[in-house]
Order: sequence, then structure tokens, then C-alpha cells
Amino acid sequence: MNWEDMPVAVLIGMPGAGKTRVGKLAAQILNLPFTDADQEVEQRASRTISEIVREDGEQYFRKIESDVVCRILHCFKGGIFALGGGSPMTPDIYDALMQYRHQGGIIIHIDADPEEASARAVHGLKRPLLENNAKQRWMELYEERQPVYQSLATASIPSHGTTPKMMAQRLADVLKERVVHVSGVEPYDVHIGPGATSRLRILLGNETHRVALIHTRTVQRHADHVRSLLRQAGYVVSDITIPDAEAGKTVQVANGVWSRLAEDGFTRSDAIVGVGGGAATDLAGFVAATWMRGIKYVNCPTSLLAMVDASVGGKTGINTIQGKNLVGSFYTPVGVLADIRTLCTLPRDIFIEGLGEVAKCGFIMDQRILQILEEQVDCLCHFDGSVHNDRINDIVTELIERSTIVKSRYVSVDLKESGPREFLNYGHTLGHAIEQIEHFSWRHGQAVSVGMVFAAELSNLMGYSDQGLVKYHRELLQSLGLQTSWSGGSWEQVLEVMHRDKKTRGSQLRFIIIDRIGHPLHLNNPPTDAVHAAFERIRSE
Repeated sequence: MNWEDMPVAVLIGMPGAGKTRVGKLAAQILNLPFTDADQEVEQRASRTISEIVREDGEQYFRKIESDVVCRILHCFKGGIFALGGGSPMTPDIYDALMQYRHQGGIIIHIDADPEEASARAVHGLKRPLLENNAKQRWMELYEERQPVYQSLATASIPSHGTTPKMMAQRLADVLKERVVHVSGVEPYDVHIGPGATSRLRILLGNETHRVALIHTRTVQRHADHVRSLLRQAGYVVSDITIPDAEAGKTVQVANGVWSRLAEDGFTRSDAIVGVGGGAATDLAGFVAATWMRGIKYVNCPTSLLAMVDASVGGKTGINTIQGKNLVGSFYTPVGVLADIRTLCTLPRDIFIEGLGEVAKCGFIMDQRILQILEEQVDCLCHFDGSVHNDRINDIVTELIERSTIVKSRYVSVDLKESGPREFLNYGHTLGHAIEQIEHFSWRHGQAVSVGMVFAAELSNLMGYSDQGLVKYHRELLQSLGLQTSWSGGSWEQVLEVMHRDKKTRGSQLRFIIIDRIGHPLHLNNPPTDAVHAAFERIRSE
């Protein structure tokens, strides 16, 4: 990341929250300049803040502070900038901060624990505005300022039960985030990075009272972390565990969740947070879309597959006996928080299957993705999510970002899959058939990998591409540890399932193929003989 081009990251929060200490430590971690507003004011006035307030009054101090802060916000080119606790209460500073936020600036609320921070402010630091009835005055200011901090912040870092070092690392993680904007009728952002979940409170807002945390047992560790953040933010949390993988995407499971929401008194102002792989986020989104005709929800994907595919784009749904995702809706989240630290707990085979969807994004749009996969194949095949390996983490983060950008470009112009968005289904027509015929014992990314080879073979048979494209598919996907052939099921079974694919119109099959890298096409009603021949080619190699 080129820090020279990074806008200033502003820290706000109560006196005693630790803004200066945490900001300095985070700046050291990231090798960034650090600026403290109080120090800048004292340098300009050639007096301490206590002296300014005592000799000229608080109003004079606020005027100097406003001039200093607004000047720095206007011209500062990069680094971490800590403001005094009362700065955002000054109208000119508040307006400057809001403008800065609207321009994409980062404002971090160091969310103080009242007992801890007030004790530090009263006993350990010189605070001229806390001289009389200090503890009571701090609490009064806290009640007054907290809503203002929350209205400005783009992320929140709670201080309760942690150390300055830990908070500094969290701050550094937030500043390493990459953000992909998904535009359209209901725009939202996808936050990618090790500190992404710190944005939960910002996304859920102050109006939300209850939050249903929907997750699988296999991601209990991550669900515990999210639950802790939600409770620290003051939400009442209903913890709902669902079966893992596709077993969690049934009408029976959805009905159980609806019953729980009714029992716990969920209203239209409450929210859903889905934590887990693609199946869990699909189910959570479907419940959010259908409860009281739609309540807000946030996706927190924990697998590579979910980060690049299921949690982005607004597709929600459940499976039926007849097929995958046949019941569902298009319903956008208020945000997606892809915390890459969750990848460190993934079994190797589940991480590898996610590369199938990553490769798909490369084949249909972004050739650089394929180049990265080729260049980094050894690193990716041995990825363990180590927090100490910045290089491989940066590679994985870039792949997630690029894949999300590909998906966002299609979704932004075609939310309900009436045209271009269907290109995201490259490899999925056969892939979904394999999953269903194998009773979902095959991982989605592995099935899609075979489906992409099938689509490449069909493109070749129909004269759209040469055999070199098929060979490239096979070699790249195999090098990543992905499947390129399948020997289960009969042609009759596959044909029957493909006829129930969502892209099918009437009795006519429709496929997504590519004639070259980055150029997908619709293939409508190809000859059955060609489809059968492509199927036979993925039966043996």
C-alpha cells in the first residue's frame, strides 16, 4: 500500500480513551506520521491548553483549536491525526469532519469504557475542563458527546478489556482495509481486511435494538468475537446456531429461525448478522429478506468462497429437493465485513475450493487474477492464514478485492440477474448439477471448477474458442488443487437437473461460455449432441 497517497485517519473519542497513545503506537506499526491536535494548539499558542483556558477562557481555546484542526484536515497528506475529546462538538470542526467523511476519509472512534477512561482522565491526566466534580463532569460529557462521535465515525474500536498495544494493532488493521463499493439502487461497501468487523456498530446504527447472530457451530470462535462486539455496542443478541454447509439452507431451518425471531420480539427496526460460509450467509440473508418483509442485515463471511461469492451481490436463498437456490430473493445487505483473520482457521481443502470462484472471476473479466494465481500457486496451495506472513496475506487480500470488484461491476448494473449478471454463473450450470447429484458432498468451488472446464469444452465444440483455452483451464485449475473431471451421475440425470437451472428459459438450455479470457457470452439452446460431447470430455482425461 502506498501510504503517501493515504488520506489522514482521524481519531475521535473521550478524554482518557487513549487516542494519543494508541495513535502513536499504530503510527509506529505502520511507519506513518502522527499528529496530535492538542500539541499543535499548544505549539501555535506557545502555552499549554490549561493556561489558554485559565487565562482566556474555553471559547478562545475552541477558536484556536477549530482553526488548527480545520487547517490540518484541509492540507494533511497522510498519517494518523488524534483530536481532543471536545473537538467534534465545535460546529466548524464537525462540518469539516463530515465533509472529510463524505469524501471517503477514515474517522475512527476510540470507544471508551466509561469507568476505565474516566479514571484515567481524572487521576492521570491534566484536563482543564474536568477540574470541578471531575468524575461527574466526565460522565455528563460522555452522554453529550457519544452520539456525536457515533454520527461521525466510519469505524469503532472499543477499549474495554484491552491494552493500548492491542488497540493499536486493531487500529493498524482497520487502516490496512480495502473497500469495494457496490453501487446500484441500494449501494453498500465490502470491507476487506483483518479489522473489518470493527465496523459492525456503524453499519447497524443506533436505532437497532436486537440483533440475531446466525452462524454455524464450525465458526463458533468467530461468532464469539462478533457477539462480544455486538454486546459491547449495547445490542441485545439472540444467538442462533444452524447446521453447517448446505444442510443449513432448508425451509425447515429457516422456519426455526423465524420462530426464534418471533419469540424474541424482533421488529422491523432490528437486524440480522450472518457469520460463516456461503450457506450460512445465504440463509441469514434469506431470513432478513423475509422477516416482516425485510430487515437490515450484515454479512460476515468466514471462508474465501463466501468472501468472493456468496456474501456479495444480494442473492439470498434456500435449497429444495428439486434443486439448489430455487427459493430465494434478491436483497442487499447494509454491508459486508470480510475479516481475513477468519481464513486462518479454514481447513486447507475449504480454502482451495474458494480459489475456484476466484479463478472464475479471472476467466470472465480480470486476467490479472489468473496471473496472480499462476505466479503464487505454491504460496496459495500452502496458505495457512498466518497473521505473521504479510506477503501472502496481501496476495490473498488482493485476490479477494479483485474478485469482489468483478462481482460488484456485474451486480451494480443487474441486481436481479436479468442479463449481464448471469455471466457470474460461468461454470455453475454443470457445477450445481454435480452438487445436487452428489447430495452436496462435493464442495461448491470444486464443482464449479469442473463446470468451467465443461463450459470451455462446449465453447470449443461450438467453434467459439480453440483447444488452447481448454488446456489452460485444466492446467491452471489442477495446479491449484481443483478438480477438472467428474465421473459420478449419468448423462440423463445431468440433463434433467440442468433443465431446472435458473438460466433455462422454457425447455431451452442456456449456458455461459467464454470465447477468450475476459469475454463471456450467452450460449442459447446449443445442440444436445454438443452438450453431451462436452459432458463426455469431463468424464475422462
